[in-house]
Amino acid sequence: MTAAAADTIIDVRGLTKRYGDKVVVDHLDLRVRRGRIHGFLGPNGSGKTTTIRMLCGLLTPDEGAGSCLGFDLRTQAASIKREVGYMTQKFGLYDDLTIAENLDFIARVYAIAGRRARVDATLAQLRLAGRRNQLAGSLSGGWKQRLALAACLLHAPQLLLLDEPTAGVDPKARREFWDQLHVLADHGMTVLVSTHYMDEAERCHSLAYIAYGKLLAQGSAAELIAQARLSTCEVAGAPALLMRIADAVRTHPGIRSVASFGAALHIAAASAADLDAALAPWRREEVMVTPVATTLEDVFIALMDGATDNVAGAAP
Repeated sequence: MTAAAADTIIDVRGLTKRYGDKVVVDHLDLRVRRGRIHGFLGPNGSGKTTTIRMLCGLLTPDEGAGSCLGFDLRTQAASIKREVGYMTQKFGLYDDLTIAENLDFIARVYAIAGRRARVDATLAQLRLAGRRNQLAGSLSGGWKQRLALAACLLHAPQLLLLDEPTAGVDPKARREFWDQLHVLADHGMTVLVSTHYMDEAERCHSLAYIAYGKLLAQGSAAELIAQARLSTCEVAGAPALLMRIADAVRTHPGIRSVASFGAALHIAAASAADLDAALAPWRREEVMVTPVATTLEDVFIALMDGATDNVAGAAP
């Protein structure tokens, strides 16, 4: 095996999953390197969860091939499951067991040698030792998230697959969670995490954007912004005037996104010419137009606008 191959944790080509006439994941290609945090972004229903479930051996692809952790997706799913930590969107542990009891149960499922020592070490690693006897059902969202991550780490997996793990969690808990992910990545663990939060996307080493089952873009945050080649500006003025401008420029074919930020509009267009054309009728008004840097949110909204809905035309 070459060094490059050994460094690749996920390598899939043409990954496809159908439910009836609907193609949920459509010929997706994905490569993820060892020790990286790879963000998986896209709207609800875009196929992120289905992709994650195929990668960890819970679903069999209808088409496509590839490997996860060196194991074949189709023929070695059981081996993949033993080496992956999978954190679902919904808290899946037992509310009527304590933190320590939940982890001990998971350790028994995996038949972990020296499980009590391993549970204690994981409690310390995730700063849960002081709450070990607290019932899981009484925990806040942030602490439940931390417990779920601890359960994923007990069997020392090589890969973490995290499906929107911070949904409904407060900003402080989200930041602490991401700090922990970076510590794990620094020690060689690979993380594939789906998220809707742009601040989280910016903390990933690399990103993939999927919409309606199709992979639309891959790369680092800086690479995706550069590839999009959007021209972006901020328009400041009276609130009533800004509302009129927003309504008008949204109909211009070259405009990719319009959003209100406080007392200003943030407008992204396919080109500088499109931006100038959309704003030309308003130049004589009392507004201030300032070029600004394009954001990831601008890029993802533009990608969504160009995507084709995979539900349209499918049988009911």
